[in-house]
Amino acid sequence: MNSFRKAHIYVRNNFAGLLEETDEGYRFTYDENYLQSEFASPVSLTLPLQSSSYDSNTLFSFFDGLIPEGWLLDIVSRNWKISPNDRFGLLLVACKDSIGNVSVREESL
Repeated sequence: MNSFRKAHIYVRNNFAGLLEETDEGYRFTYDENYLQSEFASPVSLTLPLQSSSYDSNTLFSFFDGLIPEGWLLDIVSRNWKISPNDRFGLLLVACKDSIGNVSVREESL
């Protein structure tokens, strides 16, 4: 399975896992070190802690929900010249400092 774009997912500024765009859709995998750490908590209730990967044909609802909506989506899409249909691209540019304890980075910190 080929991997295209990747997003490093952080929970409370701790690297939690990797979200990947694949041939079949998307894959999210928790980092093994994160799973072993005392501060490990799930990214969301729909993605409980586990060592095996989660796979989906569409972007996971939790991550899609981080993307701005309405007029803010229009501004993000226009400023970064990203189609509103490119959900993964929007996630990468608009969710670095999202509300809540989860952040998304194209590069690891």
